[in-house]
Amino acid sequence: MTTDLITRLGKIVGPGFASGEAEERYLYSMDPGTMPAATPDAVVMPANTEEVQKIVLLANELKVPIVPMGAGLVLSGLTRALRGGIIVDMKRMNHIIEVNPQSRYAVVEGGASQGMLKSYLKKHHPELKHSMPDAPPIATLAGNVCIHGSGHLSVLGGSHSDMLTGMEVVLPSGEIIRTGSCSVSPQWFARSPLPDLSGLFVGWAGTTGIVTKLGIKLFPNYKHNDVLIFVAEDADLMPEIISRLTSTQVAEDMTPWMSPKPAWAKGFLHINIAYGAHTKKELIFKRNLLQTSVREYIDQKIAGFLPLPPPQKGRFLEIPSPDLARFADLRKGGGFEYVGSMMAIEHFAEAYRAGLAIAEKFNVSYSLGARIIGAGHCMMFFFAYAFNRADAEDVKRAADALEATNEAALKIGGIPWKAEEPAQKQIIEKMDPNTFALMGKIRSVLDPNQIMNPGNWEK
Repeated sequence: MTTDLITRLGKIVGPGFASGEAEERYLYSMDPGTMPAATPDAVVMPANTEEVQKIVLLANELKVPIVPMGAGLVLSGLTRALRGGIIVDMKRMNHIIEVNPQSRYAVVEGGASQGMLKSYLKKHHPELKHSMPDAPPIATLAGNVCIHGSGHLSVLGGSHSDMLTGMEVVLPSGEIIRTGSCSVSPQWFARSPLPDLSGLFVGWAGTTGIVTKLGIKLFPNYKHNDVLIFVAEDADLMPEIISRLTSTQVAEDMTPWMSPKPAWAKGFLHINIAYGAHTKKELIFKRNLLQTSVREYIDQKIAGFLPLPPPQKGRFLEIPSPDLARFADLRKGGGFEYVGSMMAIEHFAEAYRAGLAIAEKFNVSYSLGARIIGAGHCMMFFFAYAFNRADAEDVKRAADALEATNEAALKIGGIPWKAEEPAQKQIIEKMDPNTFALMGKIRSVLDPNQIMNPGNWEK
């Protein structure tokens, strides 16, 4: 069966792009997170939508599970082959198909990376930019959209799934469909006013189809950019501070962070506030708005802006931020768990204290923070744990901390983000049973043979 599978996959994608070799199956069995390895039977790299369709049709014929994968950086094991089968690596499908500078959107293939689009825009459309997550540049646009990711323009534009304008998807049955304006028009400008079928593929952990193309919103790339850092000691003040800062509606990105290192940062709560403008005069105007919004705390001497000399600002303006990558390598063992939870901003203090307690209980290296989504409509609060993958005890501590963090987030009223298999089960226990039943009905219609990334969103 496996030999026949590899042979037939090779006929679809060409020599060198289908493999069942032990070394490659091992490499595709895990990601940098704590989830245990799950080895696929085969790995395949299609070059276009038609090849993806043929792979899916073959998987249906043979009743073989199929798992779509972008860069494999999700950190929660969503691209592991939990029941064996085929991992479909999308990296060859990495073309930037179109950029519309007037309507400000781009159309890319499903394997196009964040770094590729950033470089393309810098070269061909320097007046435009897209929202990048704090992830390595190889992270794919489609993957981040499909996990409701966020990035350095999320105060301005919301989650990356909010910036989605349409999709081309190969369904589990092998049918090719489009969602949004591109299903009617040659242009990919919006998901409205049609029924929003894009929601069938966002947040589903690759269980409803394989995204082969997508449209995403672009934004003005300002000539002048600056950052302010607001500092407080009382976590209970943070929701109101965040609310006041976002009420100005001038920030592009707002990221609170709390870390025991460097030593000067320990015990303080920082908020990085990034903003930009077309002119220096406009930049000063925006800075004044931000400063005025929190003047009350400054006057009371209970919070204030961190003096930041111009030479030091460059680090805080880098996109993506290098700080998380530096922290990920803290234990020098190649292990990193980035646990996120979407929640209302009023739960900031609870989430912060829960993170500190969990880090102390399990003796893990930690960094805590959040990204504000929209005008303070919600936040993605993150708990980052670095570990040494070569140290079994260290891995177990991080895994235990992960489970405890998900439990704490749900208790607070949040929802674990890009939830790994165990966290999905924790969410399902809290979920309205009729909602979960509807999810099952939708999957049964789209995937009658139950081949698409099985093991996810199941009890």
